[in-house]
Amino acid sequence: MATSLQPDPAVRTPGPGPAPDPDPRLHNADLAPAPAAERRWGTYSIFAMWMSDTHAISNYAFAASLFVIGLPAWEVFLSLLVGVLVLQWFMNRMGHAGHRTGVPFPVLARASWGIYGANIPALLRAVMAVAWYGIQTWLASKALVLLGIQVAPSLAGLDTGGFLGQTTLGWISFLVMWGLQALLLTRGMEFIRRVQDFATGPVVWVVMLALAGWLLVKAGGDISLTRSLTGLSAGEQFHQSAVAVALTVATFLTLALNYADFARFTPDHRSYRRGNLWGLPVNFTAFAVAAVLMTAGTVSVFGEAISDPVEVIHRIDNPWVTVIGAVSFMIATVGINVVANFVSPAYDFANLAPKYLDFKRGGMVTALLAIVVMPWKLYSSPVIIQYFLGALGAFLGPLVAVLLVDYYLIRRGRIDVDALFTADPGGAYHYRRGYNMRAVAAFVPSAAVCAVLALVPAFSAVAPFSWIVGLLLGGGLYYALSAHRREHGELAHEVLPSRVGAAQEGTSGERAEHAGLTEGS
Repeated sequence: MATSLQPDPAVRTPGPGPAPDPDPRLHNADLAPAPAAERRWGTYSIFAMWMSDTHAISNYAFAASLFVIGLPAWEVFLSLLVGVLVLQWFMNRMGHAGHRTGVPFPVLARASWGIYGANIPALLRAVMAVAWYGIQTWLASKALVLLGIQVAPSLAGLDTGGFLGQTTLGWISFLVMWGLQALLLTRGMEFIRRVQDFATGPVVWVVMLALAGWLLVKAGGDISLTRSLTGLSAGEQFHQSAVAVALTVATFLTLALNYADFARFTPDHRSYRRGNLWGLPVNFTAFAVAAVLMTAGTVSVFGEAISDPVEVIHRIDNPWVTVIGAVSFMIATVGINVVANFVSPAYDFANLAPKYLDFKRGGMVTALLAIVVMPWKLYSSPVIIQYFLGALGAFLGPLVAVLLVDYYLIRRGRIDVDALFTADPGGAYHYRRGYNMRAVAAFVPSAAVCAVLALVPAFSAVAPFSWIVGLLLGGGLYYALSAHRREHGELAHEVLPSRVGAAQEGTSGERAEHAGLTEGS
């Protein structure tokens, strides 16, 4: 049954008199609650978003690598399915907050971190995104270099020399990819939705299925789903499966943190829930199945396991296959860049100075910084990748925990959206000079523990599980610090429902669900 947007009982309707004007230091049109007219991200758009994010060479290689190290194909599928089911739970929880309030992640974070303190998690997320945005753009430009030489061999003469670690052809390709993405990304969220719906996600499936079919035919169907390539023991298989589950969740925790950026544009709860269902356990597992089947096929066809789809295309030694494959994986790289590495920092930088930066300008800041960090140097240095991006990644567990605990356990799902945009010292989320020091006090020790577990070699065996430690420790500390105030009535003014009517829900069933959340959680 179609749903219509109706007032949510947990969203306070305007009282007598006009609502207070939002502070320009905290508000612009892109950070404001998404109105009903802009909520066009239905089930398929969320599904297509996940296709764009999961159909990446890195995810293909990850699934294939589990098979190469010795996990039987069926165990790879099971491990990844468990991981994405955990992810689905996180995304649905974050999606509820994003849909109901209609605000992006950095604005939602003001409820738990304070109106200015929200810049702490926002900038941490933005730094990670800028680095990976640059890296993904560079990786796509490498495919463009290969494509260019394949089409015009004379270009090989430009693939030498150069400056700042890039050849002349490398710089041209990088700037071409940079410009194409900038053109796409500065058109706004609605244009991004349309492109991903019809291009970035589906095109990779076409190529993947074609390659998988070709390998199956060449292998004569001789592909085993139960054989271990390396003969791992049962105990080691269990350990590697647990690591696979943990790393699957860790890989996508960045999107769990800022999932409100997308859920805010959904017309009802069913849209993001169904989109998450089809995009994560269904689509991602199917993608992993295709990756593992292709890798198993390369053992029969080429005599060795090849976990890089680009290398599989190269081995086929057909110029048309090379061109089509290179173009498709370039599109896939652009897709993951848009979803995982552009939308969030665009909002994060806009949140830093809303008066001067909107979504498009924040996006251009992201794109420009992606050049400044020289991503080819970042990617070529294991030390930088491990200690810089690895340490930032270790912070994700505590950041996610603070948002979830605040929304579900402290506030029982009630957010005063008006107060997210006021710098009044008496505002619900002003705390101490705009910072909630309880969130800081919960985050700092949790992040420190996670960083030690993730980076110190002595803890390498538990490093993949560091985010779990951070999630439990950060969430537990924040609840202990904040629940004490709530029990003494000091947070009573902070759980009042909002007066903003822009964040609304659909059916009576959805409203009843929220009533259960606010009263029984």
